[in-house]
Amino acid sequence: MLFMPLVVALVVGILLASGIGKDPSELESALIGKPVPEFNLENLREPGEMLDQSLFRGDVSLLNVWAEWCPACWDEHEDLMWLANEKGIRIIGLNYKDQKENAFRFLGRLGDPYQTIIFDPRGTLGFDLGVYGAPETFVIDAQGVVRYRHVGVVNERVWEEILLPVINQAKGNS
Repeated sequence: MLFMPLVVALVVGILLASGIGKDPSELESALIGKPVPEFNLENLREPGEMLDQSLFRGDVSLLNVWAEWCPACWDEHEDLMWLANEKGIRIIGLNYKDQKENAFRFLGRLGDPYQTIIFDPRGTLGFDLGVYGAPETFVIDAQGVVRYRHVGVVNERVWEEILLPVINQAKGNS
């Protein structure tokens, strides 16, 4: 019993040290290499139109999790507009735990880079994807398989160094 506090301190120290230096934007995802989870959610722009995982078949896509209440989503939006308009990247939006009015106001103010927007007010698809918050961006291949998960803002550096190589690889595997 005399050495118990020392053992506990040693274990806690090892656990803390194991996390030092890790990039928080590189959170592991149990979905890498697996299909997008099944879902049946409304199209934000077309009330009553239901969308499902077949949305991701046929083309490599970025699935961008966003919301009006998310300050980092405001920060990355200009870069998403650039990717959609200048680079021709197919971006599917997942409007996460938001209200329709707020989502439309956000898009009206900043522009709309999304080919389609899945409306997920309760966060059910976000939960199934393992989303911690917004923004998060997934690379989905043409078969609807998750190839990569990026936590945090997408900007030009993230695009060039991380997402573009994953997309190119996904296109090569399609």
